[in-house]
Amino acid sequence: MMSAAPFLRRARSVVAFVLCLLFFNLPASYALDSRNTPAYQRAKVLGYLLTYDLGNLHFSHKKIDDELSKNAFTLYMKQLDSQKRFFLKQDVKKLAVYTKSIDDEIKSGDYELPDLATSILLKRAAAVKEMVKQLLSKDFNFSGREYVETDPEKLDYCETEGALRERWRKILELQVLHQLLNLEDEAKEQTKGGKGGVAAAPFEKTAREKVLRTYETFFSELQERSEKEKYERYFNSLTRAYDPHTEYMPPSSKEDFDISMRGTLEGIGATLREEDGYIKVVEIVPGSPAFRQGQLQPEDIILKVAEKDKEPVDITYMGVKGAVKLIRGKKGTEVRLTIKKPSGSRMVVPIVRDVIKLEDNFVKSAVLKDGDGGAPVGYIKIPAFYRDFDHTGGNAGRNCTDDVRKELNKLKAARIRGLILDLRNDGGGALTDAIKTAGLFIKTGPVVQVKASDGKISVLADEDPGISYSGPMVVLVNKFSASASEILAGALQDYGRAIVIGGDTHGKGTVQTIIDLNDFLRTHDMGIKGALGALKITTQKFYRISGASTQYRGVTPDIVLPDQFQGLKTGEQYLDYALPWDTINPAAYSKWTNSRPDIRELRARSEKRVRANKEFADITKENEELIEMQKKTLQPLNIDEARKDEEELKEVTKKRDSGNPHGGIHSGKKKDTSHLSEEGRRQAWIKDVGEDPYVRESVSVLDDMRSPRKTSASN
Repeated sequence: MMSAAPFLRRARSVVAFVLCLLFFNLPASYALDSRNTPAYQRAKVLGYLLTYDLGNLHFSHKKIDDELSKNAFTLYMKQLDSQKRFFLKQDVKKLAVYTKSIDDEIKSGDYELPDLATSILLKRAAAVKEMVKQLLSKDFNFSGREYVETDPEKLDYCETEGALRERWRKILELQVLHQLLNLEDEAKEQTKGGKGGVAAAPFEKTAREKVLRTYETFFSELQERSEKEKYERYFNSLTRAYDPHTEYMPPSSKEDFDISMRGTLEGIGATLREEDGYIKVVEIVPGSPAFRQGQLQPEDIILKVAEKDKEPVDITYMGVKGAVKLIRGKKGTEVRLTIKKPSGSRMVVPIVRDVIKLEDNFVKSAVLKDGDGGAPVGYIKIPAFYRDFDHTGGNAGRNCTDDVRKELNKLKAARIRGLILDLRNDGGGALTDAIKTAGLFIKTGPVVQVKASDGKISVLADEDPGISYSGPMVVLVNKFSASASEILAGALQDYGRAIVIGGDTHGKGTVQTIIDLNDFLRTHDMGIKGALGALKITTQKFYRISGASTQYRGVTPDIVLPDQFQGLKTGEQYLDYALPWDTINPAAYSKWTNSRPDIRELRARSEKRVRANKEFADITKENEELIEMQKKTLQPLNIDEARKDEEELKEVTKKRDSGNPHGGIHSGKKKDTSHLSEEGRRQAWIKDVGEDPYVRESVSVLDDMRSPRKTSASN
């Protein structure tokens, strides 16, 4: 499954038999030439190993042909210059000759495109570097009525160097303008709330100097990365053309992966992805420093990284490896991230590096009491499906299933009238525990179907006839419920065992396997220096017991609530070349035999309550504002207009940040509970749960389910 959840990473497998199939001579075209550079020789071997494994093991069995080459070329150009700030149209035309040639290059081991593309990029970058110095040496005029387009999809490559210079002039002017506004805010803070237009002149030179220092580091990193990662980016374009979760992992990335598997990495606890040249946050690890700080959230873009009291480094085009290098650091030190929220607002997030506090990553429960003294409702939060696969000794290691069972026993002792199982923001984890946790709520039967790349389908079932809880229950999900959490939610929905409430889930229904390419070198002495890295490859696909895949579409709730993330284009369906949704034959299973609620009646009652609920009305309104703001990709270069836009963004962000932190990803900084005792922190958490509008609506749905006149024998 290889989801973002850290415990799942421990469950990776290595396909050792593949290497046995490779123990023969490489084709003559791959013969290593002593006249070639070591990097080129290494690339030849890598190309052959990757194409062999992709062609034989990837779930889709895509052919390495002209069509795949076209897709890989598109991804490659995005990696090189997604913001269209370097290449001219003539450069793109020269490179476009290779649109259908990547497959031929890979098969022959003769790589012309990465050499040519890197050469052109470095040439343009050197010219742009001089442009930037010249442009930032003079004052900007912030009183005009100019605008700069910030959406690269709406831009074309520049025709001439003059046009490129003008594009950079506007880019730099916007960045200096943002620095000016930041300096204004700092000045106001220092003067304790000064208002109005602080004069720009005193800060303009300082702002330009800050931007220049950022770009000096940026161009240095760009040149180093372009030379070192020339072939890595090329190969990753090929692998990502298969699907977004298949990737070539160079040695350093493989090392980072292994460190994360052992759980010893000290940093901030965020999973990152490179997207169109930017570094985007995919997941915040529960219990991590970023989780505890509370402001960094999935879908945020990290623009700059800085040590405390030092100049920030622009990480655009730097790639995940470069970004992680800057973000990682010693325990107890502070890193400051300049981030851009989906709303467009920017902020600096200070995070103190530390190790993950595991207690926040474990299952926990709460008893939600009514004011009228009636039977309470039980609540269980599953942040991830964890399992200690590395545990040694006589007893099994800690796992999600056993923890859920323990919490259920506590809740049953409290005589709960219903149960809420919260899977929001659960990025997945161990498949074993998704199945076993489902088994706590059903007798025996299939939970998920897994189709392998060879077409064979396995039905994975719960074989324990025991039921830990048989009462009414709802499952809360959102767009960040992925992988194993989608399997659990889908199974309970298919059985008719629970009502699923919330928003559509992520749609991550594939399984990845790690192949260590270094095993080949250990067996063949080919004169290659250094490690080869690894290939993360999609080999299987999940299907619900009803036969529908969880891939791409995810799980659609029985009752849809206003989505806090409606304005975010996030999920599998928004990723390039994601594998499609499809169906297979359903597994043999029996529906839950207890009386099941009339979902149409439940949905109608919920919709009536939601329409009258101010919190949900505010969520809907804020999402509409967010969507409108995202459409405004033209940014003003007039300081007064920019200042006004900034204030509007702050107001919208403030509204979202004042929402309940329990249910969302764009809430504000979590309440500081560090001064409280362990029991005090727990009570503060229970209070937050009880105030969550999604939880409160779930309680109402459970009450509707309990009323005999609102239920029927079938759905």
